[in-house]
Amino acid sequence: MGAIYEKALRPLLFRLDPERAHELAVDAMALLGRVAPVCRMLETLERLSPGCFRPVEAFGLGFPNAVGLAAGFDKNARAWPAAAALGFGHVEIGTVTALAQPGNPKPRVFRYPKQEAVINRMGFNNEGSEAVAARLARQSPPGKRRIPVGISLGKSKVTEIDDAPGDYLASFTRLAGYADFVVLNVSSPNTPGLRQLQDESRLRELLSAVTRANAERASVPGRRRVPILLKIAPDLSYSQIDAVLCVVSDLGLDGLVATNTTLGRPGAFSGVSEAGGLSGMPLGSRSTDVIRYVSRATNGRLPIIGVGGITGAVSAAEKLDAGAALVQIYTGMIYRGPFFAAELARGVADRQRR
Repeated sequence: MGAIYEKALRPLLFRLDPERAHELAVDAMALLGRVAPVCRMLETLERLSPGCFRPVEAFGLGFPNAVGLAAGFDKNARAWPAAAALGFGHVEIGTVTALAQPGNPKPRVFRYPKQEAVINRMGFNNEGSEAVAARLARQSPPGKRRIPVGISLGKSKVTEIDDAPGDYLASFTRLAGYADFVVLNVSSPNTPGLRQLQDESRLRELLSAVTRANAERASVPGRRRVPILLKIAPDLSYSQIDAVLCVVSDLGLDGLVATNTTLGRPGAFSGVSEAGGLSGMPLGSRSTDVIRYVSRATNGRLPIIGVGGITGAVSAAEKLDAGAALVQIYTGMIYRGPFFAAELARGVADRQRR
């Protein structure tokens, strides 16, 4: 399937503006998700194929395989019901903000095919947490889904950095009941000032507010505690990562997502002036280094979702070997096609067996 996509479909999609191609992909996946019998058939075929997937357990949840869809693709919870049919073991929707917002001015997505990379400065364009909650209320709830669904939360652009905890809390309150796990995104480079939330004092204030709200909701009969993860930037120094891990440990977070896109411009990108976060192959080694550092610093006790530069089973296995429990893809799917997750999950399972 991957070869067909790369030879036939990808050239057509790459003639389109990158964001338009993305919209078409979301529309197609949303349409597939509305045809449940086809989804179940595709899912069954994937599970019965040679080198079938291996399940994973992390932060109290079960995953049919180690490969997930990263935040940024399904921003408004439209497409995720078809994710299992394409071979994904989980999906992270969003990033969702408390307020609806259009994101940054266009153009804001740029492909670099030779490097299998993308630069984006989307800016958390989404319909807002109230609208996303209403959509999720009409879909399968936690406990009745084919795969776990995480929800990535971010800060609304118009919210001042000092008011960020309240902004995240508004989204958490609306969406926690629909999430199998929640990811607090404090590391996108495309919302002004957002990465300041990785500073120790601000991070402690934010995480304290959300973990307290999580404990309060879990004390209500019929409600549950939701696993909370933190998504960090690849551009942090190791001393900054140590400070983040101290806060994460003190407040009992359930895991990390490592990493977001980078503001760095390594190798062939040294002369590229396009603003935004770089993802894809050039991010791979740095993302893996951060995973390895976090795993060693926590003695492997903190579950990590590894993201960045995964182009095949070898690069996915590198992240798992470095200490990740799960991996996520997005840019890799742009270059390898909609069934890349299934191919990757089988390849990872085969490597693990061997």
